[in-house]
Amino acid sequence: MRIPDVPRPRSLAGQLFAVQAVLIAVVVAGYALFTYVSDQRQAEEAATRQATAVARSIADAPSVRAAIHTSDPSAHLQPYALQVMRDTQVDFVTIMNRDGIRWTHPDHNEIGKRYLGNITAAQQGNTYTETFTGTLGASVRTVTPVEENGHVIGLVSAGIRVEAISRHVQRQVTALLGVAAGTLLLGAVGTYVVNARLRRHTHGMNAAELSRMHDYHQAALHAVREGLLMLDGQFRVALINDGGRELLGVGAEDEVVGRSVADLGLPAPLTGALLASEPRVDEVHLTADRVLVVNTSPVSGGERRGTVVTLRDVTELQSLMGELDSERGFTQALRSQAHEAANRLHTVVSLIELGRAEEAVDFATAELELAQALTDQVVAAVSEPVLAALLLGKTAQANERGVELVVSDDSRLDDGVLPEDLSARDLVTILGNLIDNAVDAAQGSARARVTVTAYAKDSLVLRVADTGPGVDPDHADLVFQRGFSTKPAGPGGRGLGLALVRQAVHRLDGTLSVAEADGGGAEFRVRLPLRTAVGPSAVSGGDV
Repeated sequence: MRIPDVPRPRSLAGQLFAVQAVLIAVVVAGYALFTYVSDQRQAEEAATRQATAVARSIADAPSVRAAIHTSDPSAHLQPYALQVMRDTQVDFVTIMNRDGIRWTHPDHNEIGKRYLGNITAAQQGNTYTETFTGTLGASVRTVTPVEENGHVIGLVSAGIRVEAISRHVQRQVTALLGVAAGTLLLGAVGTYVVNARLRRHTHGMNAAELSRMHDYHQAALHAVREGLLMLDGQFRVALINDGGRELLGVGAEDEVVGRSVADLGLPAPLTGALLASEPRVDEVHLTADRVLVVNTSPVSGGERRGTVVTLRDVTELQSLMGELDSERGFTQALRSQAHEAANRLHTVVSLIELGRAEEAVDFATAELELAQALTDQVVAAVSEPVLAALLLGKTAQANERGVELVVSDDSRLDDGVLPEDLSARDLVTILGNLIDNAVDAAQGSARARVTVTAYAKDSLVLRVADTGPGVDPDHADLVFQRGFSTKPAGPGGRGLGLALVRQAVHRLDGTLSVAEADGGGAEFRVRLPLRTAVGPSAVSGGDV
């Protein structure tokens, strides 16, 4: 059995068009009816005023009073009444005696007959107006007395036929209907244009569909853990979800919607990426305490309407990648050491086979003493296990690249000195990246060396110096920005290590600087506050 299709509700634009069309039609019809009634009343009032003015003018004319006293008033008054009718555009002027016998009339045959209408008020000296059907049909007429020395000696009636009034009103109504039709047509066209635009913007959806989409939109917006930021065409924040507020460090109480991206206090590189007109794909940017992957995509519909920005937090991932790189370096170093150890072992075996056992023992002992001396030097200076392991691994890596890594005599960092709130991961990030940067700089230089100094006094001090070309003083601040590097970019890009160092130092409320090393090259200096008191045994070394 086929289920009949349920008709889809009209779109919101269609519903609004129907409502607006009905409202315009009702308003225009109501206005037309009101104007018709008003014009009808105004036409009758104008006819009354005109008839009254004509009647009073005739009654006050001395020639009329003089003609009344003649033996044949009609002979004098009839031509006068007809002339007044033509001049004033009234339909009739009737002059009669006090008893209502006509002396004048548009129809000559009606002269001498009794006036049809109410003349009682006029006989008493008053002006009276009425609508009455007489010999010429229904008319609006005024009857007024002709007085002489306080006595009524005659009556004057002037009138305009209702038919003439109606014709005048009909002409006005015709013009009114034309204006009303034009207004209705113009309103319909305007309504259609507005609703066509609305239909285009609402994609033809009805109110229920728009409401449902809004609910889904809100639910999805707050369910997405990644940051979502929407900017309008002027790069003002139009929408931001909870994840975006957290990743950008914007509190829920801060009103950011409507503010420009440039006013949010974000790092300059991140602000530049958000303000860029071209799309950005998987760009890595740093905030005060996070590493973010930023993607931007412009929204256009014939014109630039804004930008959609997605933010992913890769802080933990970046830290794990750094640790993985260190582990990979350790593995490569161990593989190299294993290769060297195999060579040395073959040498020892060969010496024994040649019957030179004493020289074999001396050779093996010397190699063991050299390795143990390096370990003892590092552990004696830095017994903190995480940093000691890092230094041993980096020493092997540097050696493979032809760079000597040494721990200075000023170093002294015992186990247990660092407070628990000083993250080992942050220390690995700071010292590991500084050493990697120094090894890169020193590699290929004469007597390539990297010197590491670590000690705790009032604060934890880390210094890494190299024998490389050094840092241009003009670039002293730029070296810590993401993307800055004097070396060619590799597959994963360059210029992130020192930016991560600055981020970690800033997160730990420390200071970071770079200066020229004593023997040439660059020296990076880090000072981190120790929130836990440092024991006397841990204090040694100089100051930065």
